[in-house]
Amino acid sequence: MASINLIESFQEFKDAENIDRPTLMKVMEDVFKTLIRKKYGSDENFDVIVNDQKGDLEIFRRRTIVDDDDLYNTLTEIEYKDAIKIEPDYQVGEELYEEVDIQKEFGRRAILAGKQTLASRINDLKKNILIKKYEDRVGDIISGEVYQVWKKEILLLDEEGNEMLLPKSEQIPSDYFKKGETVRAVVKKVELKNNQAVIIVSRTDNSFLAKLLEIEVPEIFDGLIVIKKIVRDPGERAKVAVESFDDRIDPVGACVGMKGSRIHGIVRELKNENIDVINWTNNIQLLIQRSLTPAKITSMEVDMEAKHASVYLKPDQVSLAIGRRGVNIKLACELTGLEIDVFRDNEGEVEEYDVDLDEFTDELETWVIDELKKIGCDTAKSVLDLSNEELERRTDLEKETIAEIKKILNEEFTNE
Repeated sequence: MASINLIESFQEFKDAENIDRPTLMKVMEDVFKTLIRKKYGSDENFDVIVNDQKGDLEIFRRRTIVDDDDLYNTLTEIEYKDAIKIEPDYQVGEELYEEVDIQKEFGRRAILAGKQTLASRINDLKKNILIKKYEDRVGDIISGEVYQVWKKEILLLDEEGNEMLLPKSEQIPSDYFKKGETVRAVVKKVELKNNQAVIIVSRTDNSFLAKLLEIEVPEIFDGLIVIKKIVRDPGERAKVAVESFDDRIDPVGACVGMKGSRIHGIVRELKNENIDVINWTNNIQLLIQRSLTPAKITSMEVDMEAKHASVYLKPDQVSLAIGRRGVNIKLACELTGLEIDVFRDNEGEVEEYDVDLDEFTDELETWVIDELKKIGCDTAKSVLDLSNEELERRTDLEKETIAEIKKILNEEFTNE
């Protein structure tokens, strides 16, 4: 058989749907030209023709007809007596085109080698296409189906079956996914490992929150509102500073939406991460004040050279400024770029670390917190300062409930 059917002989041909046909044809042509060079030393007088419609390949050899006994180069020339055996009408000086019997000339082993080379080239093309596709999508949100769950990472598949990795370090602490679930994440980077393209996606990167806001808030997508800075403790709290280019638009109100309609979907996606949206300003004192929300500041002293700020608050505001596990003040420091110290405004001393009870809503039921507030306990320390017997006597809480409450509150300070 002179020609060779590529669809049957090269299974990889079928698996290359992502590669455009002209590119694929060129690859196949190059593979067979390599085989020709190995066999004949040159491919200059060979034409490799790939039939796009039929899916087969033909090789034609071109040689110049010379007088008998005047043969100089067997690769590019053929004697007249041999030429007329192929076609009686040939004349000396003409070019003879002869189809090469691929099976006979190259043999099964060479064709198998060509098949392996073709498979390798197609895989390289797929890899390069995949890398280019996802390098252009870095920073974009993508949905993937959970295919495999491991201890340190999750394997996702996109709509085309491409593999993506969601490492444990890029997952929100409370994330829990099962096989078959759909996960949204942002494309963080594309790496090459063991000559394979590895797509890393993230749910903790700041760009994930930025893109979620862009999806939910049309004014951000249209460029009327710009996100100046985002700081996050994934799954716990985030602060987003925004600015409007249109005086008629309230950037904070636009991001939050009517009754929180726009921000609620993002909060759910981020596993109930608290999101504080604040107006960006170049006035550093005002920015500090806004960054410590929900706490209200009485006064402050700022030393820009030392990158330090001393903030004074009423005693009941200190725990709000610090936040649970110190998250609120840590994020405020990151947002402003300053080291912030919190003081009681009536004593001028550093406030002993405490946490508002409302920070424990994910571990304590609302009615339990309300019961404690009825007896004047607004913070974790105020509850821990009372004995179990006194709490049982002054509230409607049972012994087991009180023990569990104190265990949860104590963990807040022992884990620091």
